[in-house]
Amino acid sequence: MTNTTTRRTFLASVSALGLSSLGPARLFAQQQMPTRQIPGTNESLPIIGLGSSKPVSQIADRGTDHITEVLRTLVANGGSVVDTWPRNPANDKAFGRVISQPDLHEALFITSKIDQTGKEAGINQFRETQRLYKREILDLVQVFSLTDLDTQWTNLKDWKASGHARYIGVTVSNDNLYEQLESFLKREKPDFVQINYSITERGAEARMLPMFRDKGIAVLINRPFMNGEYFNKLGQRPVPEWAAEFGCETWAQFSLKYILPNPAITCVLTETSNPAHMAENAQAAFGRMPDDAERKRMTAVIDQV
Repeated sequence: MTNTTTRRTFLASVSALGLSSLGPARLFAQQQMPTRQIPGTNESLPIIGLGSSKPVSQIADRGTDHITEVLRTLVANGGSVVDTWPRNPANDKAFGRVISQPDLHEALFITSKIDQTGKEAGINQFRETQRLYKREILDLVQVFSLTDLDTQWTNLKDWKASGHARYIGVTVSNDNLYEQLESFLKREKPDFVQINYSITERGAEARMLPMFRDKGIAVLINRPFMNGEYFNKLGQRPVPEWAAEFGCETWAQFSLKYILPNPAITCVLTETSNPAHMAENAQAAFGRMPDDAERKRMTAVIDQV
């Protein structure tokens, strides 16, 4: 069975249950997506979210229907976290209209990033994001890839103190930044760290994730599918039959089911512009998670590819 076939099998099961009209809707409608607490608060977040760079970047060519349906599918499946990265004002303005729709405005936990150099440039980027997203208050603002870190971190702390950012954090997406991140964490404590981690990129597993947990920092995971490289690597290989024992039907769920058992992780950001794939990703949050022995078996499969 190919990866494409397993996706079709998943959608067929949704249709068989009479849920396809919901676009696709939540397979476990009676259940609530599991959540994890933001350390030091009474607030919890659903464990599957959306990294929106790809669908937002496609707005100019495809319009907003696809991103609207992806977001509605996320919410229908119990998710809320949407990670953003402001890059194109026209696309971001259209995205702002989408997330301001009545059924989405209060349902989403919206994050953004600052990737500018210089204090005023960072401030201007944040103000532009507020304007384009039509939100005076962002749920989470992050320094993208530790860019101009000391300057932008001061900006972020000011925005949190003024109430314009509920939480603040930093992001990294490759192992080369881990040393700089560790140095930063010796002198500062962000509310969130966003880091790359998957069944194929396990560099954060031994040291970084336990450190975040010890320090009481919420963790967002990026690159769960290595920006699509994961699927290219697997090609036409079938998902192992034994993965069904913990509710895993597709390769996307295979990586997510590997990531989610780690107790340090607050939410995994999956990136897709396809509502059906968003539903598939969300379902990885439900049911039994693999135990340690099963996770070792999973890595053995991937390491042989």
